[in-house]
Amino acid sequence: MAFFAGKVALVTGAGSGIGRATACAFAAAGALVTLADIAREAAEETAAIITQSGGTSLAIRADTSLAEDAAAAVARTVGAYGRLDIAFNNAGISGGRPGQDDFDEARYDRVMAVNAKGVWLGMKYQIPEMRRRGGAIVNMGSIAGLTGVGAFAYTASKHAVIGMTKAAATRYAGENIRINAICPGAVDTPMLARATAGVVAPPPGTTGPVAAAEDIAAAVLWLCSDQARFITGHPLVVDGGILAS
Repeated sequence: MAFFAGKVALVTGAGSGIGRATACAFAAAGALVTLADIAREAAEETAAIITQSGGTSLAIRADTSLAEDAAAAVARTVGAYGRLDIAFNNAGISGGRPGQDDFDEARYDRVMAVNAKGVWLGMKYQIPEMRRRGGAIVNMGSIAGLTGVGAFAYTASKHAVIGMTKAAATRYAGENIRINAICPGAVDTPMLARATAGVVAPPPGTTGPVAAAEDIAAAVLWLCSDQARFITGHPLVVDGGILAS
């Protein structure tokens, strides 16, 4: 069903995993979708999937840690479709699992630049466009942003995402812009496979099932729908009970 007919969505990190699944879900629900990814070829692969299913999308290359790319992603979306209603700031990296005392400074800076600064830059350029008619933003958090699970820098970056989400939601709630975070647990994606040496399983020290990317996509679409119109500033946990165990 075309729940998002006439809506325009921007998805970062759309070339694989949760980003790809969510972009395809938005397109299947009638949205026009911009697919931003640092690997343009991967974004184009997602676009081909959407086209084969009868949807409409625009694939672009974007490094979300760069202000010029974040701004260009919004500009190209509005240039192609005339508006921006929805943004899913999904792009992220794991950074590996070293602790505080043995973590490389350059790696720390890159993790924070992509996972935290990238979300801020996304909102920085998305919100002014959404102020015209309202909108919904979902930022990629993690259960690592709510507990100590995960690598040091990754955990720090996801705590930052949740904090920024709450602060922005409070500021723009009166302007019909809803801003939430999605907080998955273990998800069967290429990033998890890389982080766990190909063994797709919940993070060490946790229990619970591994979700499909489509499970997270469904939650993102719900947060962006009118059914969630009174929800903002919320970190929605989708982890199959990992934090409850």
